Amino acid sequence: MNEENTSTKLRRVSSNPHTRSAVTTSNIMFWVTVALLPAAGYGVYHFGINALIILLLSVASTVISEFVYEKAMKKPVTVGDLSAVVTGLLLGMNLPSTVMWYVPVLGGIFAIIVVKMLFGGLGQNFMNPALAARCFLLISFPAAMTDFHTDAVSQATPLTALKNGESVNVLNMVLGNIPGTIGETSMVAIVIGACILILLGIIDLRIPGSMIVSFVAFVVIVRLAGGHSINPAYISAQLAGGGLMLGAFFMATDYVTSPITGKGKYIFGIFIGIMTGIFRMFGNAPEGVSYAIVLGNLLVPLIEKWTLPRAFGIPAPVKKKAEKENGRS
Repeated sequence: MNEENTSTKLRRVSSNPHTRSAVTTSNIMFWVTVALLPAAGYGVYHFGINALIILLLSVASTVISEFVYEKAMKKPVTVGDLSAVVTGLLLGMNLPSTVMWYVPVLGGIFAIIVVKMLFGGLGQNFMNPALAARCFLLISFPAAMTDFHTDAVSQATPLTALKNGESVNVLNMVLGNIPGTIGETSMVAIVIGACILILLGIIDLRIPGSMIVSFVAFVVIVRLAGGHSINPAYISAQLAGGGLMLGAFFMATDYVTSPITGKGKYIFGIFIGIMTGIFRMFGNAPEGVSYAIVLGNLLVPLIEKWTLPRAFGIPAPVKKKAEKENGRS
C-alpha cells in the first residue's frame, strides 16, 4: 500500500513552469548597471562634475518616485529589484550635462510614475521608461536638451556636422572626445559594457545586430540613390555618433518592451534600424534613435502576434478558427 502511494505521488506532475533558475530581476539589473558604468564613468570624466550631478539626480528621482508611489498605493516596495536604478541611470546618460537640475528630476518622475507604475509596474510598461522620459523632455525642453556646449567641448555634435556636409574625426567619435549626451559619446566604453552583458547571456546579438545591419544597409542605399559613393568614414561616423550604440545594446534589448520570439527580435531590430535611418537622413534633427525605439516598442504586441509559433499538433486553419471564436467571446 505504501509502495502504491509513493508510486502515485511520483507520477503527479504540477502545472508549468517547471524550470528553476537562480537568475532574478535584481541580479540582471545589477549586471546591467555594472555594464553601464564604463560609459557613465567616461561621461563624468569627459564632461566633469555636472555630469555626475545629473546622473545622481536622475537615479535618485526614479528610485524615490517608485518608493513613494508604492508606499502611497500600499503596494509592495520593489526598489530592491534595481530596475528603477537602471531607468534612472539610462535617463541620465541620455541627457546633456548642461541641463538644469529639475530636468532629470522631472524626467525620472515621468519615467516611473507615468510610464511604469500607472501601467502596472515592472513588466507591464508598454515602452522603455527612460526613452519615453527623454522624448518627453525633448518636447518640453527642446533648447536645453539639444545644448551640448560645455567648457570641455564647444563644437557642434558630429551628427550635426555630418548633416551639414562637414567632415568629422571618426577616431575622436570612437574614443569619445566629442560633444553629446553624458553616456553616448564613447563607443569604446559602450561596447565594453555590451560585451559584459553578452558574455553573461543577459542579451544576445539578434536585436542590436539586426538593428545596426539594417541601419547601415538603409544609409548605404540612400547614399547610392542620391548619387554619393560608399564612404566607409561616413558609415563609421554614423555608427559611432549619437545614441545608436547605447540604444542598440542597452535600450532596444529591454526585456519588457522587446519581443520574446526569435523572429520577432529580428523584425524589431530591423524596424528600429530603418526608422533610425529615416530620422537621421530625412528628418530635421540629426538624431532619431530614441523615437525609433519608442515606435518599435509600440509595435511589439503586433510583432509577437505575427511571430508566435503555432502550437504543436494544431493545424493553422484550426488555430485561426479558435482565435476568431475567442475574439467573439
